[in-house]
Amino acid sequence: MSRAAFPFKILDRYIIRKFLGTFYFSLALIILIAVIFDISEKLDDFIEKKAPLKAIVVDYYFNFIPYFANLFAPLFIFISVIYFTARMAANTEIVAILNSGISFRRLLVPYFIAAGFLALLSFYFNGWVIPHSNKIKLEFENVYIKNPVEFKDRNIHRQISPGVYMYMESYNNNDNTGYRFSLEKIENRQRTWFLNSDRIVWDSTSGKWKIENYYIRTINGFHEKLVTGARLDTVLNMSPADFRRRLNIIDAMDNPALTSFIREEKQQGSRNVNTYLVEKYRRYAVPFSTFILTLIGVSLSSRKVRGGIGAQLGVGITISFAYILFMQISNTFAINGSIPPILAVWTPNIVFAGISVFLLRMAPK
Repeated sequence: MSRAAFPFKILDRYIIRKFLGTFYFSLALIILIAVIFDISEKLDDFIEKKAPLKAIVVDYYFNFIPYFANLFAPLFIFISVIYFTARMAANTEIVAILNSGISFRRLLVPYFIAAGFLALLSFYFNGWVIPHSNKIKLEFENVYIKNPVEFKDRNIHRQISPGVYMYMESYNNNDNTGYRFSLEKIENRQRTWFLNSDRIVWDSTSGKWKIENYYIRTINGFHEKLVTGARLDTVLNMSPADFRRRLNIIDAMDNPALTSFIREEKQQGSRNVNTYLVEKYRRYAVPFSTFILTLIGVSLSSRKVRGGIGAQLGVGITISFAYILFMQISNTFAINGSIPPILAVWTPNIVFAGISVFLLRMAPK
């Protein structure tokens, strides 16, 4: 092994150890603070609804911690890079490394190795681990923290199967009753079958819907057949659970389940599809942002400045919050249908990738 190669390996291990050590320490510290604040906020709910201590610790906080850690991981990756790199620059370590003949691009290699490890970990956790832990956490919240879901939508239109469309004026999920219910079948852009009724009620005993005071019109060219009745028991491709869903139900779905769910919601004409698409694309964009934020952090903090690392940390925190704000604003536009969800989710990464390239050119060489 050459003498030139050996110091590089030592340097790589040193930077990677600094990177990961600072990140995990800062993340553990903020998680501890978050848990303390969360306990103080939800303590009254736990007491009022008599949540068992084991359920609080195992079902809620054991699953709250990975969710919170993964949510804020990019922010603390960025802050960690700025903090330990600025300390290295303040101690003239960066200058010594560059003066030894190591280029700035070569210096970035261990940073990107560590960032790549954290990005892969984030992608895996986002797509598979966190959804399964969220399922347990959300079930706990629905029982001991949140009030029951009250369905408030009116004039509900859905496609419940290919070519079959449902309409309800309103739905009460306390007694599982829908009012002014209609059902129609469309074939070759023509209505071939139509049902209209006063109301529809879920029968939990039989697992069927009871359609009350109905009439059915069957259309065959110029011929129509009309049937009326007081009650019709039938099976439909919908259930009361469909009207009790919270938007955060997608947090409990892994990537394959989320993709399948979005496909079904598109078929039904759900107005929340954009929200679900934002979550889907976010799971890919957030891990990638690790590389961008790492490059910005190194470029900002690798220069030795007077007055210590406070100014660099301040600039870094400002940029990180600007990134989060930018992402929230673009996601809001996507949910409202102003811009495509995939563009909204990836625009912050594209913009800040441009900023990272600019800062890289300004970094000390």
